[in-house]
Amino acid sequence: MGKELRVHVGETLDDIGARAISAWHRMEQGEEVNEKHISFETWETMVRVLSPKRLELLRHIHQSPAKNIRALSMTLGRNYRRVHEDVAALEAAGLLDRDKEGLRAEYDAFDVTMKVAL
Repeated sequence: MGKELRVHVGETLDDIGARAISAWHRMEQGEEVNEKHISFETWETMVRVLSPKRLELLRHIHQSPAKNIRALSMTLGRNYRRVHEDVAALEAAGLLDRDKEGLRAEYDAFDVTMKVAL
């Protein structure tokens, strides 16, 4: 497995700061810190970004990294523009990596921690 991926929902800036300080201290003590954190402001935002089609796309890319969006849309049998929108949203959220080699999701799963305000 590559990096650890942790998804946080409803965090405060204090929560994010405490996590960064903890990682800094662990690195100072010689610990290798290979983790990735993604935060969503609300449950609704996370659900909007991680729609069922986008989760399907992530699972597919995890199993079979794609060279480009056109190849991915053809493999999935989906409209190019919709796949492009999904890739852009997932990439902006930090859930998908893209470089000259193509599209990748280099984690097997992600843990979600939520604070839902009522």
